[in-house]
Amino acid sequence: MAKDYYQLLGVSRGASQKEIKQAYRKLARKLHPDVNPGDKASEARFKQVNAAYEVLSDAEKRKKYDRYGDQWEHADQIEQARRQGSRARTAGSEGFGFRDLGDMGLDGLFDLFRGGARRGRPRVATADVAVELTLEEACQGTSRVLQLQGMEPCATCGGSGQIAGAVCHVCQGQGAVIKPRRIEAKIPPGVGEGARVHIGGSGGLGGDVYLRVSLRPHDRFERRGDDLYTDASVPLTIAVLGGEAKVRTLTGEVALKVPHLTQNGKLFRLAGLGMPHLNGGGKKGALYARLKVVLPEKLSEKEEKLFEELKSLDG
Repeated sequence: MAKDYYQLLGVSRGASQKEIKQAYRKLARKLHPDVNPGDKASEARFKQVNAAYEVLSDAEKRKKYDRYGDQWEHADQIEQARRQGSRARTAGSEGFGFRDLGDMGLDGLFDLFRGGARRGRPRVATADVAVELTLEEACQGTSRVLQLQGMEPCATCGGSGQIAGAVCHVCQGQGAVIKPRRIEAKIPPGVGEGARVHIGGSGGLGGDVYLRVSLRPHDRFERRGDDLYTDASVPLTIAVLGGEAKVRTLTGEVALKVPHLTQNGKLFRLAGLGMPHLNGGGKKGALYARLKVVLPEKLSEKEEKLFEELKSLDG
């Protein structure tokens, strides 16, 4: 059963946008994978909190969520179905009414909106479902469990119910409970922003389902195609004298050899540590580490004398 987004963030349904943002930031800092390495429970909660904030921080999405719950993404289709049902009931028994929907399901309903369904013979349609992934999920591949609703007729008017256990939007009578159908969507490694992933037939609902992928911005990495860019911080002494720097990757750390007299901002290419090529047989892009020289915030008396000596030598 889907968790209530307000409960996930620990705010009331009447919470202001400021309260929602404050609650999200507090939880995000507490649950972030960098703070809880290897903690799968915290990682799962972190993803749920991000999903909740994405909806509740957007006024339009929040309005739909408040009305339709976990079916908020289908709010427009639900409203259109309501209007279609009202028109059908007004037209009389000769017109196409909600009784004709039967068990055609969500995909058939989408097809009906496009004017492609005939009485009792809906055309096969497709459904696009928006999913947001972290960069780590896009790198390793992941899955999502989708719940698609089969349409059950209202016991009072024959019109379809909209949300499990909800009141029929057509006649405002008590309709039948919608039977949810679940399918597991496998998302391959390497998917990018805007990718449309075909996950096959929609569990007997009469059409195919596609996932429309968006990627959540990362606080450490920038993605460009299959390459990743990040910063590698080193002290001034390493940049001048040479040494080793630690570079974070999506899966751990690697050592980077820094030559002496390396300039600030120099870019190092680490092959095979970027994103996997989608359906690329195990090949990966590169990770580019940009050297970031960190100056000391304070100096000891001895260090200050050494810098003074260095300054006089430069002079």
